[in-house]
Amino acid sequence: MKEENPQQSKRKFFELGIKFGLLATAGTVIASKAMESEPSSEMVELMSTDGHLIKVPASEVKEHSLKPKDYNPREGFPGKKFVMVVDLAKCKNALRCQNACNKGHYITGENAWLKVYKMQESEETAPYFMPTQCQHCDKPPCVKVCPVDATFKRKDGIVLIDNERCIGCRFCMAACPYSIRVFNWSEPKQDKTLLKTEEYTPDFCGQPSVKGTVDKCDFCPHQIVKGELPFCVKACPNDVFAFGDMYEDAVTNGSGETFKLSKLLKDRAGHRLMEGLGTEPSVFYLPPVDRIQDLEKGLENYNEFESVHKDA
Repeated sequence: MKEENPQQSKRKFFELGIKFGLLATAGTVIASKAMESEPSSEMVELMSTDGHLIKVPASEVKEHSLKPKDYNPREGFPGKKFVMVVDLAKCKNALRCQNACNKGHYITGENAWLKVYKMQESEETAPYFMPTQCQHCDKPPCVKVCPVDATFKRKDGIVLIDNERCIGCRFCMAACPYSIRVFNWSEPKQDKTLLKTEEYTPDFCGQPSVKGTVDKCDFCPHQIVKGELPFCVKACPNDVFAFGDMYEDAVTNGSGETFKLSKLLKDRAGHRLMEGLGTEPSVFYLPPVDRIQDLEKGLENYNEFESVHKDA
């Protein structure tokens, strides 16, 4: 029997775990023991509650649809709590994340939902790059100030904007301490031939932005439902991002490597932005220690990208 590539196996773990909601309880995996199932030689990896990856036959995996028939875009995926980890030590400012996000959400010009900043505490300290997007807070101040319920938080932790409700008051932008929201001051320069035609829902990216409304990162729920990672996670060549489910205590990067979330944050001194504000973000950062990036090359990438997209 041909041995499965480890990365392929881990990728499959993420796809099955997210798409079908595979859970581990008391160190064992939920699996179908139906006698009528035909045996399969294909093996997949699932994570137990103690953080160990367990190999089980694919034929024994019981599939649970992540998106129920009565799925409500304002409620989200039941039994999930989505989180992201950003490793600042790996960011080379390649800007593939921003480019992929822009393309996937039909964003142009300065209205990028994900921005990468050059950070430096002082002249005596080394600079580093910091990707920043919506933090999808558990206690989001933007939701509290919206007068028309256009900004809302789902049970799975994702904070979204309903552009059909948004009246452009920008109260949410004033309330957000992370300054990650963008306002469409003019008609977006979007190629409408590329836009999808499905009926609009707040969690679907295939519709054009609307003049006079607010936009922001949405954690790509339209990708999650397909068992895929968000655009930024998949596009990053350096595995800066990892995405997953806090309840499953697992996050997966673009290379398909899966990590135990709690151990990763503890071992790497993970933190969240402005924790003192009590917003409880769902995005965790790993500090920029032992950096692998070439700063000068990263700045070249940044300047080149900015010049190309300045007038887009």
